Amino acid sequence: MPSSPARPATWGGLFFALCLACTASAAPVMDFTPPAPGSYRLERIQAAGDGAVLDSAGKRRRLAEFTRGRVTLLAFMYSSCADPNGCPYALTVMHMLKGELGKLPPAGGRVGFVSLSFDPERDTPAMLALYGAQHASGGHVAWDFVTTRSRRELLPILKDWGQDVGIDVDRATGKAIGTYSHVLKVFLLDRSGWVREIYTTEYLLPAMVLNDIKTLLIEEGVNLN
Repeated sequence: MPSSPARPATWGGLFFALCLACTASAAPVMDFTPPAPGSYRLERIQAAGDGAVLDSAGKRRRLAEFTRGRVTLLAFMYSSCADPNGCPYALTVMHMLKGELGKLPPAGGRVGFVSLSFDPERDTPAMLALYGAQHASGGHVAWDFVTTRSRRELLPILKDWGQDVGIDVDRATGKAIGTYSHVLKVFLLDRSGWVREIYTTEYLLPAMVLNDIKTLLIEEGVNLN
């Protein structure tokens, strides 16, 4: 789609229950045919933000390491999100795209996914390693799950990407209840680290995103036939 400017034991049991909830989310049915890959241009929207992150092995890295050198789909998330129109929905779409890209040999090594948590307190590297093992294994599309060392290091990243996140609190006690308010945003980047499309829930449709990914690959001169 062409770009537009605004477009513990107990814990372990909860984790696996949430994984089932994630895969249960269904993508909406499209009532139109998206334009063919390469028949349109995705404009540069903004330069990708950077910042200090931790990979699922706990190694300190730069976010730019995951958003350069390949077409990248990046989603902000947190593993305990239960909103069917939020993180679980994005996860479902990414799963579907991973499967479709697996049928496209020229995409091998040229496309990657990144899921960046905005809940560093609970989404530790060890937690994301478990999460990644459930969702990212297999296929030739790399899928990295990253977090930050603290909220202090997370905030500049959120600001750079224009991702607003609010911590939900109990009105009676004023204490955090462990959930977050956020608008789902998934970013498509080219290999140079430019954001070329931003998807919210309404526009995060697998066929559209797949064609956008193919369009960027064609732009790079990749023969998809």
